Amino acid sequence: MEDRDKKIAAAALLVFAGGVIGAGLALLFAPQSGERTRKDIVRYTKKARNRADEVADDLAANVSNLVDALGEKTDDLLETGKDVAVSARKDLIKLIEEGASKLEKFRTLLKRA
Repeated sequence: MEDRDKKIAAAALLVFAGGVIGAGLALLFAPQSGERTRKDIVRYTKKARNRADEVADDLAANVSNLVDALGEKTDDLLETGKDVAVSARKDLIKLIEEGASKLEKFRTLLKRA
């Protein structure tokens, strides 16, 4: 999952960088005054920053959801492991008791012989 998150982050960064580069090229080739261009640059920068914040928030929420899901799955696996261990312990105790019983019967037979 870590690779997937890195790919998502890289894609978001590439989209952001492409937007900034595209906006910059559009501004460079647009015939308008310097003051207007500066205002446009500020406006585009604010939009890009807001979009980057949204992407970062989405990524953080996705990571948080992933951590929660993994925590729940881990709890389930731990509980299942406990159940299996208890069952195995009971089976082992039962086998030991059966073995002890058979051993006692064999000792009794040996004493008689």
